[in-house]
Amino acid sequence: MKFSCSLKLNHIFRRLYATSGHANGYLVFYCRPNRLHTNRVGITASKKLGHAVVRNRVRRRLREIYRLNEELFTPGWDIVVVARSRCIHADFKKLTHAYLSLAQKAGVLKSQ
Repeated sequence: MKFSCSLKLNHIFRRLYATSGHANGYLVFYCRPNRLHTNRVGITASKKLGHAVVRNRVRRRLREIYRLNEELFTPGWDIVVVARSRCIHADFKKLTHAYLSLAQKAGVLKSQ
């Protein structure tokens, strides 16, 4: 990821959960501007999704979606994506569409 880094601190996750998020059947998308010139991205997959193999696969897919579409995102945001149980069986194209549509609703994508 060229323009971003991972979000790892618990207090930042909690601060983002306090904001109003955007959701669809596959994902929940929380975002908040930061004062940096980079994006910080965090991905959450609950134990309700399944065992570690399933959760890690979901996280890898969501990280890859962000990596492939990173140039579409405006820099300077903290982003948390929460995976829902339907995203386990979703194909990559549907998951990408869900991710980008939520980012568009949140106003994180660059205007084209």
